[in-house]
Amino acid sequence: MKRLIYLIAFLIFPAFLKAQMQQLNAAEIALGIAKLNVKGSVLYIAAHPDDENTRLLAYLAKEAKVRTGYLSLTRGDGGQNLIGNEQAELLGLIRTQELLAARRTDGAEQFFTRANDFGFSKTSDESFKIWGKEQILSDVVWVIRKFQPDVIITRFPEDARAGHGHHAGSAILAREAFVAAADKTRFPEQLKYVKVWQAKRILWNTFNFGGNNTTSPDQLKLDVGLYNPLLGKSYGEIAAISRTNHKSQGFGSTLQRGEAYEFFTPVAGEPAKTSIFDGIDLTIKDKAVELLLSEIKKEYNVAAPEAILPKLLQLKKLTDSKDFNHQLLNELILATAGFWTEAVTTENAYALGDSVKFSLNTIYRAKTSSPLTIKVDNVFALENNKMQSLSMSAKANAISQPYYLEKNHPIGSYIIDNQTDIGYPENPKPFALHRTVTINGTDISIDIPILYKNTNPVKGERYQPLVIAPAVTATMSEKAYIFSSNSPKTITVQLKNFRNNSTGFITPQLPKGWKSNPEKIDFNLTRKGDEQNISFSITPGGDINSGNITLQVNTDGKIDDKGLKIISYEHIPTITIFPQATARLEKIDLKIAGKKIGYLDGAGDLTADALKEMGYQVTNLNPAQVLTSDLSTFDAIVVGVRFYNINDDAKIVQPKLLAYVQNGGTLLIQYNVNNGLKYSNFGPYPFKLANKRVTEEDAKVNFINPKSAALNYPNKITEKDFDGWIQERGLYFATDIDPKYATVLSMKDTGETESDGSLLIADYGKGKFVYTSLVFFRELPAGVPGAYRLFANLLAPKQP
Repeated sequence: MKRLIYLIAFLIFPAFLKAQMQQLNAAEIALGIAKLNVKGSVLYIAAHPDDENTRLLAYLAKEAKVRTGYLSLTRGDGGQNLIGNEQAELLGLIRTQELLAARRTDGAEQFFTRANDFGFSKTSDESFKIWGKEQILSDVVWVIRKFQPDVIITRFPEDARAGHGHHAGSAILAREAFVAAADKTRFPEQLKYVKVWQAKRILWNTFNFGGNNTTSPDQLKLDVGLYNPLLGKSYGEIAAISRTNHKSQGFGSTLQRGEAYEFFTPVAGEPAKTSIFDGIDLTIKDKAVELLLSEIKKEYNVAAPEAILPKLLQLKKLTDSKDFNHQLLNELILATAGFWTEAVTTENAYALGDSVKFSLNTIYRAKTSSPLTIKVDNVFALENNKMQSLSMSAKANAISQPYYLEKNHPIGSYIIDNQTDIGYPENPKPFALHRTVTINGTDISIDIPILYKNTNPVKGERYQPLVIAPAVTATMSEKAYIFSSNSPKTITVQLKNFRNNSTGFITPQLPKGWKSNPEKIDFNLTRKGDEQNISFSITPGGDINSGNITLQVNTDGKIDDKGLKIISYEHIPTITIFPQATARLEKIDLKIAGKKIGYLDGAGDLTADALKEMGYQVTNLNPAQVLTSDLSTFDAIVVGVRFYNINDDAKIVQPKLLAYVQNGGTLLIQYNVNNGLKYSNFGPYPFKLANKRVTEEDAKVNFINPKSAALNYPNKITEKDFDGWIQERGLYFATDIDPKYATVLSMKDTGETESDGSLLIADYGKGKFVYTSLVFFRELPAGVPGAYRLFANLLAPKQP
C-alpha cells in the first residue's frame, strides 16, 4: 500500500490548543478507538478549582467514555496559598494551571466563567450581588450551549449545606442555566455563534465529607471505583493523582483502590432510575459507521497500531460531514502513523514586534516500508524514523498576557469583551502554527503552539510557554509605599530588557502635588536579557494623602506601562505576566515602637515586606534559627500565616518562643486553620480555633476594650482605621478563650452574632503574647492605612 502525507504550515491564531503534541501509546489508542463509538457528554459544575469530583470525572471520561467537562465558576483567586505568597489574580493563575494538570490526568475538559473568587461568601445572595448574577448566568448558559451536555451534574446543593455562598450559587446557576440554555429568548446575542440546547437532566452529586452526609440509600448510585487494565489503575487512583495537582491548596491525596460509590439525586429534567444516562442513546446509529468501527476494534493490535491506519482514514472520509468526534479521530490517525511534531525556539522570550525564530521538527515512526511525502509550503520528503527540521520565523504581534487580565476589573468579575473567548482556561488565540497533514488524500488540521524548549542537566528536556514581552518592563520593588511624614522615600525599579539596544526613559506618574526626583530617569540597555536597577525619590505633597504611582516606560519613542511578574513552580508551567507598573502610595499618621523584628515564615505571605516598608528592620527566621539564635535581640517576633499547620518543627520551637515572651519579648502569631494543626498549644494559655470568620470587609468593628494598649499606643486607633479593608475582616477566630487573654475587638457579618475572637492579647511573664485572626496578610500588601497603624500597636512592647 502506498501512502502519501502532505503537510502545509502557516502561522495563525487558532482556537484553543493543547501544549506540545502528546504521543499516544498503544493502550491509549485502544481506549480512543473504544471511545469513537460513544456519543454523549456530561458537564460537571461547581464554584472553584478543587471543588470537582475527580473520581467521577475520571470514570465518565475513561470508563463511560463520554465527553466530560468541568465548569468552575471561578479561578480560585480568593483562596489561601500553601506553597507561596501569591494572592488574588496571581493565585488564580496558579490554580488555573493546577486545574489543567488535573484535567490532563482525569481526561475531562476545563471551562470557566467571568466570575472572580472575591473570597469566602456566606450566602449565594451576596455572591450574586458581587458577581452580577445575570452576567455569570449568561456565561454558564454559553458553556452549556457550546458544550451541549446530555447530563449536567452539580457538586453542591442550593442551600446552607453547600458550606459557601459560591458553592450554593453554582448549584442555583446550574439549575437556572439548564432551563435558560434551551430558551431562545434568553441571551439571544449568543445565538449568533451557538444554538439553544436542552440537556436531558440535571443531577446533584451528593456527598459525605466535612461531617455532612447528604447521601441516602434511596438515591441513584454508581460504582466509580472500577479498575482499568489498559491504564493499570482504578479510577480512584487516577482521581487521587488528579487531585494531588492542587498543590497550592495542600490537596495531596492517597490513592484509593476498590469499590467507590457516587450518589445522585434529581434536580430537574427527566428522572433517572437505573443510570445517569437513562433515556440517552450513547451509541452511533449510522450503520456504515458502526460496521467500520466494529472492524477497527476487532482488528486493532497493540503490537502494530499502524495496521488500522487505512480504516481510520476511511472512517474519517465517511464521517467528515457527520456529527462525530473528529478531534479524537484525527489524534488516533496521527498516533497510528507514529506522527509527531513540534515548533520550538531556543530563546524563552522575544520582544513585541520582533521576529521569532523557531524550528519546525517533524517525524513519523510507523513500522511500515511505505514512504511518506510531506509538503511544507514547497514539498519536502519525510523518511521513516528520520527527523525533518525546518527553520522558520514569525512576527511577535501580541504580548503573552492572560486574556481575562488584559483589563482592570471590578471585584466581582473579569472583563472579557469577546463573547467567543468566554469559558477558555487559557488564551484562545495563542502564538501558534497551523499545520495541515494530508495522508492518502485525507486532510488533518492540527494546531501547535510555538514553545521554548531547553535541556536541563538535571531535569532533562523541558518545554515552557514562549514569552512575548514589551521591549522593556519596569517593576517596582513593593506593591505599596508607606510615608509617615513628608520626607522623601527612595523607590527602586528593576528594568528588564527583552531586545538588543533599548534606550529611553521612565516617567513616574504621581498624585497631584507629589513630586519625583528626578522627574525623568534615562536608561540604555545594550543586550537582550539585561537587567538594571534604577532609583528615584518620591516626596508627598499637597492635600492628597493617597493615590497610585504608575511608571510610563518610553522605549525608542514607544510608550508602555508594564511590569514583569514570573511565577515558577515545578508542578506547573512557568507563568509570565505583565501587570501594569503601578503601586499604592499612602501617607499615614504612623508611629512605631521598637525596631528589630524577627519574622518566622509560615505558608507564604508578604507581611515581612510590609514591615520593612513601615520602617522596621526585619530578619527572616526558620525554625533552626529560632532554636539557635539569641531572640532577645528582637523587639518583637511575628509568626507567618498557617505556620502551625505546615511546619513539623512547630512543637519544637514553641517553648523557646514562649520563653522569649516570658523574658520580655512580644510574640505575634497570625491566623492558623483549625484543622490539620501540627501543634495546637501555641498560646501561653488555652484557646481553640474555629471555622468562624467575618467575610464582610466593611463589617462594623466594636472596641470592647477601648483602654487596651492595642488601641492606643503608639497610634490612637479609631473606627476610621477599619475603613478600606479588602475581601474580609478575619478568619478562623478563636473560641473557648481562657480569661487570662484580653479580647479587644468584636465584629459580625450581617444577621450573625458578635465574635470577640479576632484579637487576643495576654501578658506572659515580662512580655506580651498576641494571637490575631485579622487578615493583615491581605491588608498590609494592599496598603490599607488602618491595618498598618493597628499592626504597629500590636508589635509595640508591653506597656507598664
